[in-house]
Amino acid sequence: MIPAPTGVLYLVATPIGNLEDITLRALRVLREVALIACEDTRHSRKLLAHHQISTPTISYYRENEAERAGELIHRLLAGESVALISDAGMPLISDPGARLLTDAVSAGIQIVPLPGASAPMLALSASGWSTPVAWLGFLPPRTGERRHSLEAWKTWPGTLLLFESPHRIAASLADLEEVLGADRPILIAREMTKLHEEFQRGTLSTVRHSLPPESKGEFTLVIGPPPASSIAAPSPESLTARLAAAQSTDDLKRLARETGLPRSDLYRRWQQLRGKMNR
Repeated sequence: MIPAPTGVLYLVATPIGNLEDITLRALRVLREVALIACEDTRHSRKLLAHHQISTPTISYYRENEAERAGELIHRLLAGESVALISDAGMPLISDPGARLLTDAVSAGIQIVPLPGASAPMLALSASGWSTPVAWLGFLPPRTGERRHSLEAWKTWPGTLLLFESPHRIAASLADLEEVLGADRPILIAREMTKLHEEFQRGTLSTVRHSLPPESKGEFTLVIGPPPASSIAAPSPESLTARLAAAQSTDDLKRLARETGLPRSDLYRRWQQLRGKMNR
């Protein structure tokens, strides 16, 4: 006996601001599916009403993801097609949906992603920096974890792409400058496609100090490749001489920025040198 066909799970990109930034195909699919799973039904209702779409909606967010995924898989296996949308941009890009996608794959359900608006891609195209590009999503919320995470990308010779929230942007920029270096080029994008769209360009140092104290809206950060001089490894003799001349941890921070070497390693070697000199 031939098994009954399942429904299709559509991953539909929605506007990141301007409600006109949605494809004709996406509008057709949103009208044709049996159900639209929304990160926030109240938010999505504005988009659907604007385009006169009356398809039923259901909430799908991180806190109910495990429970809701099972319900949606059941409906998909029953032959109903479902569209998954986030509040803005492509679903699953720092948004809920991973559980549903994994379960759908396991169940043999067809998955169809529909292209459209994407804040990271829009900001990257505005930056002018080329590949390779590393997508970091949101950085860890705590300073120590954030700096530790950034250390892994310190000497990576490409572009870094990430999100940040308004209440953490100042602290994150300070950590980015501390770890990656003050002269690292950056583009900060905010309110993209909206009335007050803003792009700030400069270095981590200049942009951090020019950022308004109370900025609203989610930020997309594009950090350009490091200057070639910032990742040139010093000779062992030169490094030893600079460590011996260091007077404080501030000197070590500066040395870490200039050489791309982990600050923890420099501190350990500095302590060893000081121990030998004090014998």
